[in-house]
Amino acid sequence: MSQTFQNLLPIADGGAVVITGAASGIGLAAARRFAALGLPVVLADQSGEKLRAAETSIREAGGRVAAVPTDVSKPSDLERLRDLTHSHFGDVGVLMLNAGTGANPGVTWQNQDAWRALMEVNFWGVLNGAQAFLPAMIESGRAGYVIATGSKQGITTPPGNPAYNVSKAAVKAYTEAMQHELRNTAGCRISAHLLIPGFTFTGMTGGGLVTQKPAAAWTADQVIEFMLESLGRGDFYILCPDNDVSRETDEKRMAWAIGDPIENRPPLSRWHPDWQDRFAAFMASQSN
Repeated sequence: MSQTFQNLLPIADGGAVVITGAASGIGLAAARRFAALGLPVVLADQSGEKLRAAETSIREAGGRVAAVPTDVSKPSDLERLRDLTHSHFGDVGVLMLNAGTGANPGVTWQNQDAWRALMEVNFWGVLNGAQAFLPAMIESGRAGYVIATGSKQGITTPPGNPAYNVSKAAVKAYTEAMQHELRNTAGCRISAHLLIPGFTFTGMTGGGLVTQKPAAAWTADQVIEFMLESLGRGDFYILCPDNDVSRETDEKRMAWAIGDPIENRPPLSRWHPDWQDRFAAFMASQSN
């Protein structure tokens, strides 16, 4: 184990790891990595073969693991997950609120039910998980982490899937507020962190139709290694690059996006034809 990983507080405390959306992708990669570090892992995902297979693979690799079918949109399911975790493994050291869906309901004025369904998973799943687990995590006095999976789309909000952007923007604002509140809670040893993956090859890639990793994408394992290194440094914003977009490019895109309200530009000016040349010049400039 590297010195960076030794700095992770939950490893020293030995608390359990609870991961939503754990049957595939980033969640499964995290579960395998934490199990390999010797921590008990609880997998939460929709009931089915993927969840059973994930549990079996970790157990066969020597990990301590339990799988709990969970619908993160239902507070009662998260409360049940909390109670089963405590009965199996005791206190929680890492809560990774990772479950998400990219199902695109379309434009802003249509398909309200589909919009609601996406928000119930991507945002309310995070809130439901935090509200179910955090009181006991704080009360335990143990060190630990809450990690919420956001997205760069929640910061730059590109055209194409506004519902997903809205959900991830909500996760960003919610997790920022959570960390502020945690650090101002007397005696609290829990910190919150926002995981912001880059282009990552998961079951959501290309709507689930892409079967081979694109060259530009990172693997889920790379995201988790970067996440652990970032946690070891104490980073709140875990802003992952990928094989196509550097951190410098990400930073410039984000700086341009926040410039829209500051400079009274049209919303999403990066994609506005009247601003394309100025955006290109900004990206080509030497300063951020």
